[in-house]
Amino acid sequence: MIGVLGIIIGLAIGFYLPVNLVPTVYSAYISVAILAAIDSVFGALRASFENKFDSTIFVTGFIGNAIIAGLLAYFGDKMGVPLYYAAIFTFGFRLFQNFAIIRRLLIEKIGNR
Repeated sequence: MIGVLGIIIGLAIGFYLPVNLVPTVYSAYISVAILAAIDSVFGALRASFENKFDSTIFVTGFIGNAIIAGLLAYFGDKMGVPLYYAAIFTFGFRLFQNFAIIRRLLIEKIGNR
């Protein structure tokens, strides 16, 4: 319940306060890092439904994936090669794959009631 309340408060602050903390130059790096973090959250949800969740794996994956994705986008930009496409493809694919598995697990859980 506290998490949902935090999300609602964060969304309200984000929508109604014109806060621009990140310069637009870094928007590609931040967006790839956010995609990696969302992928980690969906992976954690999947692991939770499969009763395999480990908080250490989640935290290290969450931070590590976000940093690696951001650095991949940064170094690719410096080399003039759009390497962030690789991160977008990989994390996007994993995100949809995890969502599909979560959906199936939920349907099975509801069907078994």
